[in-house]
Amino acid sequence: MSCDACHLTRNSQNNSSLNFNHIFIYMGITTWIWLLLITQGATAKSLAITKAVAVPNISISKVEDASNFHIYYGQSFKVIKNALDSMSYLLIQSNTRMAARTKYCTSRIKSFIVPLSNYSVITESFPVSFFELLGLLESLKGITSEDSIASQCVLKLYEGGEVEMINRSVPQQFQPFAANFISSTDDTYACNFATFVPSSEDSPLQRAEWIKYLGVFTNLEARANQVYDKIKENYMCLTKIAASKSTPVKPTVAWMGYNNGIWSFTKEEFKLKYVEDAGGENIDKSINKYTYNTSNADDLDELHAILCTVDVAIDETHTSDPSSYTVSTFLKNVGVEDDSCFTFLSNQSMWRYDKRLFNTTAFDWSDGAISQPQVVLADLIEAIFPTGNYTTTFFRNIAKVNSLKHSFYVINVKIIQYSLLHEPFFAGRRSCEY
Repeated sequence: MSCDACHLTRNSQNNSSLNFNHIFIYMGITTWIWLLLITQGATAKSLAITKAVAVPNISISKVEDASNFHIYYGQSFKVIKNALDSMSYLLIQSNTRMAARTKYCTSRIKSFIVPLSNYSVITESFPVSFFELLGLLESLKGITSEDSIASQCVLKLYEGGEVEMINRSVPQQFQPFAANFISSTDDTYACNFATFVPSSEDSPLQRAEWIKYLGVFTNLEARANQVYDKIKENYMCLTKIAASKSTPVKPTVAWMGYNNGIWSFTKEEFKLKYVEDAGGENIDKSINKYTYNTSNADDLDELHAILCTVDVAIDETHTSDPSSYTVSTFLKNVGVEDDSCFTFLSNQSMWRYDKRLFNTTAFDWSDGAISQPQVVLADLIEAIFPTGNYTTTFFRNIAKVNSLKHSFYVINVKIIQYSLLHEPFFAGRRSCEY
């Protein structure tokens, strides 16, 4: 598939442009900003947003599921309140007088002119697929590393000279960009930096709804709403399909990882939610311990006993060479020679989510899987209730694949269709046709 599919037509972007001069009746701009950004505990209702008169055919985004950001609208500006970095991002429409005379850069408020003319991303652990879904890759002009990017389209732009490499240790190189997006809240960043952390949310759909966050920065609320609504529709439809497949005793799923001699069962809420929505039962609901030391005989014996009750295993153990990680690696790490009681092995149902990767360093699990959770859910339904006629996107079955070269999808052609030129569309059986 051509990378052209990863971009929206210019007309589509222009049609999504918003003119907020006529969204609301006139209210004092100074009063609005003071109330919206300074008043503690203010709500949309208390800010008199309900008194505003909306102009027909103008789209706004409303946060429905995500918990770590909120959006408010004024006459010629928008505000995103980010609960993770405690920052309020004041987004001022470029065609207003306010854009020329207002600039904020404090510990609490940063202002940006929207729509953004260009942007860069600190690419370590950053899900650029959200920009792809919005058709915004043409405006991406800077990245900090190619080794952490799983997007074939972004890599092609970089190779073609349309995106430059930024030295993260040289702050001046970030100055030319209207915004620099980063997925970390650990440090204090310059005035034109904005945090974008969908991975902070506890459920798959909450993470996906962060597309609205970027939509507000780019005046593409209509597009962001459309994409998220379709993703949510597909996801919820798949949960119903999974529920219809469930038996009185649900298949038990162990999502686990190994590090420095310690096996741990996952406690990450979004992973547990995936298992539940796919019709499985999480192992942690039947145990009172999450970690097991393989050098401790009692721990090891208890771990083996638990694994003998598991129907499906997901091994997320980190490895520098995914192609070398096999069932034999798992058995060695788990310290067992006789695996006859491991049902997930006899049923050939042992999975890893490293199927899509680039240069063994960039996993699409940390990118496309965040923005399109319905694809992940379809994978897990196949893992828990196998049909044999569905090709997974993110997960590979290391208990079933004999030839390693067939178990990976090396990034050079995009599997997921990121083009939504006319209406939200996902290639293959990404929709409810599972």
